This record gives sequence, C-alpha cells and structure tokens, in this order.
Amino acid sequence: MTASSPKHDVFQAIADPTRRGLLKLLAGRELPVAALCQHFPISRTAVSKHLRILSDAGLVKERKSGRETRYRLEPGPLQELKRWLAFYEIFWDNRMAAPGRYVESGTVESRKPEAVQMKPESGD
Repeated sequence: MTASSPKHDVFQAIADPTRRGLLKLLAGRELPVAALCQHFPISRTAVSKHLRILSDAGLVKERKSGRETRYRLEPGPLQELKRWLAFYEIFWDNRMAAPGRYVESGTVESRKPEAVQMKPESGD
C-alpha cells in the first residue's frame, strides 16, 4: 500500500447500510455531523467513525466551518464501483435475454431433455 492509497476501498466503505445512508444524505449537499446524526439510531461517535471510513475511501470530504465539520459526497471513487457493476449488468442482461432467444429460435418443441448420466455408487 502506498502513502496515497486509501485505507479502505470503495467496496468496503459501501458494505455497511449506515454508510450507504450517509452517502445518500450527502448527495448534492453538505451537512454537519449533528444533522447527519438525526437520521440514525446510533451515537454521534458511531456516525463519526462511519464518516471516517467513507473519508478514508475518498467518498466524502470534510470542511471546517467555524466549530463544526461539514461533510460532502465525493462521487469520483464510485466510478470503480460503476465499472465493476457494468460487467454484471451485461452478464444479467444476457442471461435474461437467453430464454427469449431460445423461444424465438423455434427449437422449443423439437428439443428433447438430455439424459442424466448417473455414476454407479462405489463401496457397496
């Protein structure tokens, strides 16, 4: 791990539902910890720990404003997640389209189920 590498990756950071909720709240706006805490049944310390993990992954940025720290979403690292999910989106699109292609090919009635080959049990 290099000095500039994040302590947590994007996948670890979004694995927790509380952190996903924080990201949703921060989408398009900057909020202080106190405002974020109102949305969760956990302590301010716990919310701060979640924010630290999101910050370590590069998903949130913090800014001091007087005595309060304000957080905002940094969506850039989510591109990694988007690329990863794109592969599986193509996979599932192809899987969901396969039955349709099979039916459209007209081979439904002419195809017979293949025989299942059983291996004889050994040791009896």
